[in-house]
Amino acid sequence: MPIHSFEKTFDQAVNQTRTVAIIGAGPAGLMAAERIAAAGHAVTVFEQKASVGRKFLMAGKGGLNISHSEPFEDFLQRYDQPDWLKPMLQAFTPSDLRTWVSDLGIETFVGSSGRVFPAEMKAAPLLRAWVARLKASGVQFRLRHHWQGVSKDHTWQFHTPDGEQSYAFDAVVLAMGGASWARLGADGAWRQWLAERNVVTVDFKPSNGGFVVNFSPFIQAHAGEPVKSIVASTVLPDSGKVIEKSGDLIITEQGVEGGVIYALSRHLRDAILQTGQAQLTLDLMPSRSSEQLISLLSKSIGKQTLASFWRRQIGLDGIKATLVREYVPRQKWVDASAVAHTIKNLTIAIDGMRPIDEAISTAGGVSCLAVEKDLMLKQWPGVFCAGEMLDWDAPTGGYLLTACFASGQWAGQGVNEWLSHHANEATS
Repeated sequence: MPIHSFEKTFDQAVNQTRTVAIIGAGPAGLMAAERIAAAGHAVTVFEQKASVGRKFLMAGKGGLNISHSEPFEDFLQRYDQPDWLKPMLQAFTPSDLRTWVSDLGIETFVGSSGRVFPAEMKAAPLLRAWVARLKASGVQFRLRHHWQGVSKDHTWQFHTPDGEQSYAFDAVVLAMGGASWARLGADGAWRQWLAERNVVTVDFKPSNGGFVVNFSPFIQAHAGEPVKSIVASTVLPDSGKVIEKSGDLIITEQGVEGGVIYALSRHLRDAILQTGQAQLTLDLMPSRSSEQLISLLSKSIGKQTLASFWRRQIGLDGIKATLVREYVPRQKWVDASAVAHTIKNLTIAIDGMRPIDEAISTAGGVSCLAVEKDLMLKQWPGVFCAGEMLDWDAPTGGYLLTACFASGQWAGQGVNEWLSHHANEATS
């Protein structure tokens, strides 16, 4: 099979230009490519799919949430590895990300929830402008190139439509994502190649996905309906600490998913892994106290139907009323205290997690113990990792994307510094 070494011009050789591969064309990989190309190195991005940024485009279908505007220390604590990610996020803050997007000719705005969006709410215009700028800077793209490992002669092997291809590089950035949404390219298959190098990885687990609840057909009939403006909480099994989040969830045929579920997902997941089950408690009316509800529900129902009485007295209707009927024994539907208690403390047993490929993201991947501070693999000098293939976790809300951008930028800088210190060495 042919071996490509990416020819250098005389001027590039004088300036110590090196060849660098980026494997994976998501936000982390493209950000690393941009940072490395800016240092004058010859960068080639390899992507196994027919186009770049597929998961990025999918994430923008409902409105591309690129970051969050909350204070940095609060922002940082959304991650399960804040100490590890802190220097990366400090080097490329949410504010820096907004400036970077603006430099691409796309303005951003802060929504009412504090989330940051591009003005058009779409990912495609941003991605097009970004790829055009990368190409203008000399970055090359090799699509439909599926990494197959490294041969004994230290060349990187790819399966392509034209057959097996091998390439040699001076440095490599791996940015191939986690293990969710395999159809878009993030399938976690890269773990086998890293295992051959004794790189420590952590088993993948679903994050920001749905959970299984054994709802009755009465509730399942409402699949797809949102339960809005609630407070959801769960108790950490080790410490007994209560973690609560405000927002919405969605009833599914299998259980629950949506905003507050994603925000609590790693805590629910950890409880399931430790004890086999988790408990989710919902406050369906956080703006009213139990005392207020009891007072209003204690009034005479008269000739009204129960549904009409609940709706007129406390605004309880739709899926929220359905949930109350499900969790309050029928003989107590007119018991003000029982109904009020359930509205404020509706406790749902979570029986399991939905499959990993349904999740928005994954926890697990390359351990923080496997990389140097600059994200270079300890067992593989000259090879760096970035993005969701690293073992960090975060909820939706712009946190996932921001850390992908920041870690890609950090790995790119790491490559530049490593190449400057090892100008005559190639990866082996």
